Amino acid sequence: MLVEPRSGLLAAWGNALLAGLVSPDEAALAIVGEDAVHRVDGLPGEAGPVGLTLALGRLRGLGATGFRVALPVPGHPLGLSGPPDFNARALEAEEAVVAYGVPYGLVPEVNEAGPAGDLHVEVVWRVLPVREAPPADVPSLGEAERELVEALRDATAVLSRLDVAGSGPVAEAAMDAYRARAERGRDVLAPGYPPRAVRVLEMAQRVGLLVSVAYENGHGGAVSASEIAARGEALRPVERVARRAQVAAYNAYVEGGEVRR
Repeated sequence: MLVEPRSGLLAAWGNALLAGLVSPDEAALAIVGEDAVHRVDGLPGEAGPVGLTLALGRLRGLGATGFRVALPVPGHPLGLSGPPDFNARALEAEEAVVAYGVPYGLVPEVNEAGPAGDLHVEVVWRVLPVREAPPADVPSLGEAERELVEALRDATAVLSRLDVAGSGPVAEAAMDAYRARAERGRDVLAPGYPPRAVRVLEMAQRVGLLVSVAYENGHGGAVSASEIAARGEALRPVERVARRAQVAAYNAYVEGGEVRR
């Protein structure tokens, strides 16, 4: 969770574009990031894939007034509203973007080529019909913030007791990487989002880092089967809370109308 999902970038910068806070080219550049290229396939009126700039403009012309994020996993259809075909594709990708104001959603298909450290990444966003209905299990920013504080406190207590809360070279490298990103002034969300949404997303990313370190750090002091099971029991709800918080932050524009021109 340390890396922002592509759906989050598309929704956040797409919302900033719709709010008139960035140009189409600025939005497209931020969404593509370090990938080689993004294309959008299946847009009404287009015979084939088109670039992000054209796609965002076309969706705005069709009536899109906002974008929200879905980060579903098996057993937790977070942010989805149907129909089954869209839900199935989003679950496979574990992320999607749903347009607000028009019945379309976008699911990324990621293709990677090349050796580690020199990957060439191309992304095709598939446009599919969606059901215009409330998304599943999306909290408000206030709810997400409270859940994060409680989950972080409870998980830290359990993981510390099991000696897997974050020590050793793997944990130190992860923390160094996080600090380096922060020191570079990495943008969080996009222009126009309220400070609370930024704060919730940053907290969710820190919680996600804790979970990643705990998983990657081996069993630590959890040497018995019961202790290993206890660690998993502590991490699963924390992962769920962190994903819910991410969605709440990205969706602040359409859920609460909190982005302003």
